[in-house]
Formats: sequence, structure tokens, C-alpha cells
Amino acid sequence: MEAGDVAVMRLSDGAWGGCQVTGVNGQVTSVYALRWHSVERPGLDELCGVEPLKLDHHAYDGQLAHLSIGNWHAVPPGFTWIGSLPVHGAVPAFSSTYSGWQSLADDVVRQRHWDRKLPATMKSAYRAASTRGQVDVDFGAGAVTIGAATPRLDLTDEGSMRVPTSGPVRWSALDQLPRCTALTWAGPDRGLARALADRPLVSSLTWRDAPAVVNLADTGVQHLSLAGADVCEVRLPRGLHGLELAAVNPSLTVCAADGGRWLHLTLTGADAETTVPSGLHGVREVALDGSGTMSAAAVAGLKDLENLRIHWRKPPGRLVDAAALAGLPRLAVVELVDGYGLDADTLPDTASLTQLSISGLRRSIVPAVAARYRGSAVRLVIQGAKPDTWLAANLYNPFRDWVDDDARGGTAACKAYANTFRIIGKLPQTGDGCADEAEVALRKLVETLNRIDQRYDIIDTLRREKPSTRS
Repeated sequence: MEAGDVAVMRLSDGAWGGCQVTGVNGQVTSVYALRWHSVERPGLDELCGVEPLKLDHHAYDGQLAHLSIGNWHAVPPGFTWIGSLPVHGAVPAFSSTYSGWQSLADDVVRQRHWDRKLPATMKSAYRAASTRGQVDVDFGAGAVTIGAATPRLDLTDEGSMRVPTSGPVRWSALDQLPRCTALTWAGPDRGLARALADRPLVSSLTWRDAPAVVNLADTGVQHLSLAGADVCEVRLPRGLHGLELAAVNPSLTVCAADGGRWLHLTLTGADAETTVPSGLHGVREVALDGSGTMSAAAVAGLKDLENLRIHWRKPPGRLVDAAALAGLPRLAVVELVDGYGLDADTLPDTASLTQLSISGLRRSIVPAVAARYRGSAVRLVIQGAKPDTWLAANLYNPFRDWVDDDARGGTAACKAYANTFRIIGKLPQTGDGCADEAEVALRKLVETLNRIDQRYDIIDTLRREKPSTRS
């Protein structure tokens, strides 16, 4: 790619958008979205002179939809390069905002939703909330004072907001929080779906311990995270583009537009027995996020699958039934994260594959993997390869991947954890003072990590909490 190259991109609402490259260096490509949305795919001449997309939805104040994208990220199959045009003069060569390709398409959809789907009164109330200060909010179990501009609300027992344990919920309380776009809920519906249908500004919903039937078809929810062993049927709104399922009934049926064609599906807590729910035969993007062993058979029936991401959250990082991927005629992009149990020949030959990205693997298999794809049409990206001997000592260390960004800081963090684990492992399982001694050891670990951060500046927002991956 070069500066000026233009692509049309399939959007999560089924329409088309456009984007253009502004700058390329060895590691990063900068791209901005065009202010374009159409049912039919545009040609290069139609995109000539189109303005860059400026974001003014929600809390944005007119900044460009301009991103820098690392080479790790594959260009999605829904992007098609169609030619080159002069870059708009108002757009700099590179952006200081880093994200992935899909974010460009999502920016177009979110701005379109704001412009066309939300009432003017709702948008005005959203903007005015920033100056309203504190408000009293009562869902029926007593008022709680919080900021009128609160963007996320946890209505479960873990949240600070009080909700009646049974009976009616006073959903009109949401009107006191016109900037609330994300809710967390647990248990039966109790009027939740109806409340969301009346408030399309709420675009993100996390629902735990959900009931047998979940019907969100009339809501404006765009991202849904759902968990509940009793869920048998889920009805999704047409505008949904992100679906995360965790600990759901294996017999779950999902009713989604076009069989889920416009969804990005994430199966959290996946293992070797995980399957894609019935009704999602049209899904093109799937992420398996889970245990130390996962099965490719989970996606065997998805003949339209284009993008597969597998992230092992626990060792050993092993993939079984990998041969199932050979039966997917449109699979173009495969991303594997922390696959320390992979071999060079784990993946089958797939004629449609264009990019294989692997982050975290044994260094001993890198030459064989590189040789296998050398000279092929597959773009191979490998990061985070680690010596086998180092992995033998650190495979179960939750800080093992920190060495990818800073070898010395990451090694120090791994050593600190290993020392703490040994100390706690030697403590008696029962007896007075055991818990106190464990707490002292953990506090020392936190202090050590803080010193490591002061020296190496290695702990960012993604690392402020890092639970152990030891099973």
C-alpha cells in the first residue's frame, strides 16, 4: 500500500464505506475513513473529492476518523483496494491514534447511527449532561447520587446503584442519565428490553445469568455480551455488530439478521467442546477466547467464515481438530495468540488463506513455519517467539508476555511472580496466620511490580490487572 490508495469497505450494517491511506512506514499504515455510506458498492470516481469523516457523535468534537494500524493487523476480506486518489489536504500523513482496520468501518456506522437513528432531543440531552453535575437516580430501591454524565451503569449486585431484588424496576430513572450508553444487568428481564427499546442511545449491554428467552430485537443495542446456562433463545436487533457469548447453553438458538452475517462473534471461555450456536451460519468473523485447548471443529459449519482469531488464555495453547479449517472455502485471515502448544504443521493447507498472524509461540518452530509459507500467497506475521527453555520455566507465569515489549522489565516481573508463588506454595494450607502471610507476600509482589514499572515504564492500562493463568 502507498499514500493515496483507496479501499471500499463492507460495513457492519451491510452498506459500503470508503477509506484512504495517508502514510506508510515499515511498521504502520495510517488510514482515514471517508464520509461515505451507500447501499451499492462505490467506484473510484464516486469517491473522488469525498471529504474525510469527522466524528461528532457522542463526546467527539469533530476529530478525523484517522488511525495508525500496525502490520500485525491483516486487512479484512471486506476491504477491497480500487485505485489511488490525491489525499485530502486536511489530513496529516500519520495519526497518533492506534487501532485496527475494523475500527474505520465501525466509525462510519456509529456516526451514521448518530446522524440518522437518534432523536434530536436525545442527542441534545446527551450533550447537555456534561454540565449538569450530580443527580439523584432511583430505580425503585432508593435514590443514589451520581454524575449526570455517567456513561456506564452496573445494575447488578456488584454495582453501586440500588435496584429492587424483585418486582418492578423504575426504568424511567435512566432518563436522569442521558449519557449512559452501556448497561450491565443480571437475571430475568424485568422490563429491561422494553426500556432499551425506548432508549436507543444505550448501545452496549452486558447481561449475566440471563433467562431462557432473551428478546432484544427492538432495541438499539450494537454490542451484546451474554452469559447464562439457561438461555435457549436469543433474538438480536438488526443493528447489532458485536456478540460475545460466555457460559451459554450448548443448545442455544440465535435469531440474527442474515444468519449473523454482519456480526463479529466472540465465544468467551471456549474449550475443546465449544460450538457455534444454531442460527449463526452466516457469520464471517469469529474469535475463540478461552482455555489451554480449543477445537477448530467449533467453526466447521461456517462456510462463509473469513476471519478467525484464537486466543489461548491458559497454557498449553493447543489446537485440536485443525483439519476442520480446510473445509472453509473463504477463510482468509487467521490470528493465533499464545499458541505455545502449536507445531509447524498444526494448520491444514487452506487455499483461501491470505494472512497468518501468530503472537506468542515456541521459537524452535519458527524456522519450520517460515519455510512452510515461504513463496506462498500467505503473508506471515510472527511476534513474541520465545525460547523453549525459557517457556519451560515461565509457561504458567501470568507476566510471561511482558518480555515481548521489554525484555529486562518483563523478565524482572516474571521473576517476582515466581518468587511470590514459591513463598505462598510453602505456606501451610490451614492454620492461624496463613492468610496473613499470603497477604504479606502478595503486597510485596505489588511493591516489586511498582518498582519495576518505575524503572522500565512497562505497566500500562491493559496491565494494571493481570490475573494468574495457572489452573
